[in-house]
Order: sequence, then C-alpha cells, then structure tokens
Amino acid sequence: MPWLNFLSLVPATTVTLLLISIAFLRFYNEQDFTFLGLIANPRIWSNRLTVAALTAAVVNFGVEWDRRNREANLLAAEAQRRVEEEQRRAEEEEQSSRRAAVEIERDLALLSYLADPSVENQRKLIQVLALLNDYRDSLS
Repeated sequence: MPWLNFLSLVPATTVTLLLISIAFLRFYNEQDFTFLGLIANPRIWSNRLTVAALTAAVVNFGVEWDRRNREANLLAAEAQRRVEEEQRRAEEEEQSSRRAAVEIERDLALLSYLADPSVENQRKLIQVLALLNDYRDSLS
C-alpha cells in the first residue's frame, strides 16, 4: 500500500514539474541562464512539455477519480455494515424479549397449575407447552 500511495503522487508532481519547465523555457532565454543556449529549440521543447503536462494532468484526474471512488465505496460499505449490525441487534433484542415473554408465561402457567391443579389451569399449561413447542420449532 505505501507504494500505491507514493505512485498516486507521481502524476500531480509530474504536472507541477512540467509546468515549471514550460514557464522556464517560455519566459527565459540564454541571456538570463547561459545553459539555455544548450537547448536547440526552446519553443519546440516547451510545446512538447505542454503536451506531456496535459497528458499527466489527464492521468492525475484518473488517479484522483479512482481514489475518490474507492473512498466512497469504503464509506458505503461501512454504512451498510452498520445498518446490518443494527438490524441484527434489533432482531436479537426482539427474539430475547419474545423468549422472556414466553418464559414468563410458562412460569405463570406452571405456578398456577401447581398452586391449583384445576382443569382450567391444566388447559392453560397445555396451551403454553404447545406455544413453547411452536417457539422451539421456529428457532430450528
């Protein structure tokens, strides 16, 4: 990854250096800097560097576009993960509260039957046991 980060800086840096070179060749001559006399046609070289700078600018645009798309994708994936995590928590809480309600109903039916083993309390206990069987089947 460090190399990828370094390479992503190359197009922008190249554009900067080319623009400096273009300006140098356009605005100065060998009277200002004697080594410019070594360059046969500074205008032609300036034009070539302009084309190179435009190419590097297009490459830099592509690199930035890709970087921002990857960044947006990472943010979207993180948001999706958070939503899924919240949904999972909500489902777990709902299941937990349902389980607690069933357990309370079971305990009340059992205690009612133990306290008064009447036919009505026995019927309630049988209904709760049936509910528990349905609940157990829904978990499988």
